Amino acid sequence: MTSLMTNRTKRARAARGGATLLTVACATVLGVTAFAGPAVADDTRPAQVIDLVDGTLDWGVKESFRRYITGPIAGGSIDLADGAESTDTGFRFTGGTGSYDLSTHGVDTAFDGSVHFTGHHGELDLKLADLKVVTEGTTGAIVADVTVAGETTEDVEFAALDLSGATRGSGEDGAMVFTDIPATLTADGATAFEYNGTPMYAEGTELDPATLSVTPDSTDPGTDPGTDPGTDPGTDPGTDPGTDPGTDPGTDPGEVPGTVVDGQLDWGVKESFRNYVTGPIAGGDVELSGGATELVDGYRFPDGSGQLDAEAETLDTSFAGGVRFTGHDGALDLQFSDFGVQINGTEGELIADVSSKDRETGEVSEYDDVAIAEFEVPADALNPEDDVLTLDGLPTTLTADGALAFAGFYEEGDELDPVNFSLALSDDAQLPGGNSPGGGDGNGSGGGPGPQGGASGGALAATGAGEGQFALIAGAGALLLTGAAAVRVSRNRLRHQI
Repeated sequence: MTSLMTNRTKRARAARGGATLLTVACATVLGVTAFAGPAVADDTRPAQVIDLVDGTLDWGVKESFRRYITGPIAGGSIDLADGAESTDTGFRFTGGTGSYDLSTHGVDTAFDGSVHFTGHHGELDLKLADLKVVTEGTTGAIVADVTVAGETTEDVEFAALDLSGATRGSGEDGAMVFTDIPATLTADGATAFEYNGTPMYAEGTELDPATLSVTPDSTDPGTDPGTDPGTDPGTDPGTDPGTDPGTDPGTDPGEVPGTVVDGQLDWGVKESFRNYVTGPIAGGDVELSGGATELVDGYRFPDGSGQLDAEAETLDTSFAGGVRFTGHDGALDLQFSDFGVQINGTEGELIADVSSKDRETGEVSEYDDVAIAEFEVPADALNPEDDVLTLDGLPTTLTADGALAFAGFYEEGDELDPVNFSLALSDDAQLPGGNSPGGGDGNGSGGGPGPQGGASGGALAATGAGEGQFALIAGAGALLLTGAAAVRVSRNRLRHQI
């Protein structure tokens, strides 16, 4: 047995806690109802409505689709106009204005900007413009005017939003920020998202998460510009606005280290790898064990245990369950189990035991406690609310040790799926809800079925693969027929296709 790191202590795991949306929903309501009191002074409109200005929507539509459009197969381009801007993770739509209704907890905000995707010498032509975010409670939608091949359909409910999976924070000038809101393609969005008359993705396909930032209008006569909107108006403005108003103001909830009594880790390893394993080339399977369950965008590993020290900004947790990928008639065999999360300050690592088969020799290697992925943690993020700590949508990249344990499929620094986890610090704390277990397509892939359609406009968008796939199929056959020399050629092709 090969070990890349010192073994960590395997902790006994507590019984699972029930999941609920109440914690997240209440946090959302508390963040916005701080405006409710002053708004009553305005007699020109319903007292429960406040105006929102200076909004931004950060959303990349779908990362694999962007890569496909600008890649060698589609050979296309992405054009932004009308106030839209490019970001590291996609696009930013600006100039958001709208309203928040305290009675329904609903946001209705419209943004400037458009994004225009073209490819295949103009045969693929999709434009999204006049985007809006409409929410009520913990659900919502991204609405857009959609133009396909010159024909426009207005106000298409393009993506469904799940605000219970978002991270709430604050920005400049009292902005309310909802980060990494999970988004999935709607039925109408799937109809609009087509090429040559065929939908490229199915309803329910995971899209890029969205980040929404909205600011109460400081010029609104019903809003007191002298009050910090992030502070409960019933508290002394001289107190720390970061103190939970429901706790003893004399107690700092971050001073006492906490024991993790339950938790859940959501991670899909890598979406394109999942699709490859269960697709026609590898012809493989995904097997879950030890209580792990399938989500629409990956897997959930339960029974978290460990220690949190919010003051020292450290976290050390472990989770039950495992996932095993097999394919190519057993030549591919990769398993992850006994996951853990370790955080020190703003640096985090995803730990796991890994079993992998060498595709040339067939030898199986076991690696204990490998730091397979690393990620960054926002400052001051390790502060639980209502005895629950939740971090969502943390981008992960493959480490050098992870690349070795991953049997050479990827290189150090390659992007993996984002990681989400929630931890309960008391027996009666309720873990937040999210994707329902078993919500995937039954074959281990996330986000529902892959893109549909013809050879040049359908399934290619999922992996960025094209004509090279046919060479890859031949290489996969050589894996079993012609020995190690052909396998090395196939391995190089595989790394660039999945």
